[in-house]
Amino acid sequence: MQGTVDGFTYGLVTPVAAFLMAALGAALGLRCTTRSLHTARSHGAGWLALGSLSIGSGVWTMHFVAMTGFTVQESPISYDKPLTFAGLAVAVVMVGIGIFIVGYRGATRMALITGGTITGLGIASMHYLGMAGMRMDARFAYDTPLVVLSVLIAGCAATGALWAAVALRGALAGFGASILMAVAVTGMHYTGMAALDVHLHLPSTLSADLPGDRPTEMIGPMLVGPAGFLLIAAVVLMFDPRAVTGEPRPDPRVGGRPRSTTREGAGGSRYR
Repeated sequence: MQGTVDGFTYGLVTPVAAFLMAALGAALGLRCTTRSLHTARSHGAGWLALGSLSIGSGVWTMHFVAMTGFTVQESPISYDKPLTFAGLAVAVVMVGIGIFIVGYRGATRMALITGGTITGLGIASMHYLGMAGMRMDARFAYDTPLVVLSVLIAGCAATGALWAAVALRGALAGFGASILMAVAVTGMHYTGMAALDVHLHLPSTLSADLPGDRPTEMIGPMLVGPAGFLLIAAVVLMFDPRAVTGEPRPDPRVGGRPRSTTREGAGGSRYR
């Protein structure tokens, strides 16, 4: 028996809240990535790590907020905590690999394609790992073309966001890049959800006694960590206004003029 799926149980509340969380994480993370391009290599790694955690936390938070609006009429839903938190780890690690590539290689075509692809795969992996952590008396089936489309959306939009973050300057460019990244995350999520079919097991064997925790029981405790980290990242960026505008830091060795960040070729030095 096919279940009656509703991805918008609370109307537009969950998709809008999820999009805003993705945009917040992306805004903080991409600004950190931009800042890494205008600082010493030793400090750049710290900015990139902060960016990875910000984007990964935003991606994971977006997914979980959106999933609180997902219900199957005929079956209760619970979540396996280890798998759910594994999705957070996958998002942070794979997004980190992607932005470290771009952060150290710059806005070259190969770096952007490679970094954007890995970042997109990280977003998609987090989503489907989170889906694997769902517990209900049913079997999931996915429409392959829509799954492929969801991964392409994530990869293409993530590549565009990384390009905008490292190739363009100014607060407006940063805002556009964060919106594009949020589109990548939410677009991938809801396309992936559209690919889902739920086939209920009859007769029911689990009823309402499912292992794991309900979304409404988990959302508060599980969002404390990522939300707290995003707040910390925001505070760190507030103490460095140039991270918001994307402007290079003045170098006192050259009379306070911005440091040049012209990149060399594949085998050259990062800075001149």
